[in-house]
Amino acid sequence: MSTEKVGQGRTALGTVISDRMDKTVVVEIQRLNSHPLYGKVLLRSTKLKAHDESNQCREGDQVEVSECRPLSKTKHWRVSKIIARAE
Repeated sequence: MSTEKVGQGRTALGTVISDRMDKTVVVEIQRLNSHPLYGKVLLRSTKLKAHDESNQCREGDQVEVSECRPLSKTKHWRVSKIIARAE
């Protein structure tokens, strides 16, 4: 997860993989990890639920999400900006 510490919490860049819920999107964040013993570089991914107040995000959009207070049982991130639109 490409995260950096900024003010209130972490931020991450990811791709919207689902926008079917109302005011919520599922964002997939990919990161590279090295295997502890063999050193092979592995691609790992994490799915986050993020709050999208105005329902602007669509599948395939590149977004920046930031950590926030818990908004529901599984939603702890908020879409801060849309970086690139899907074609």
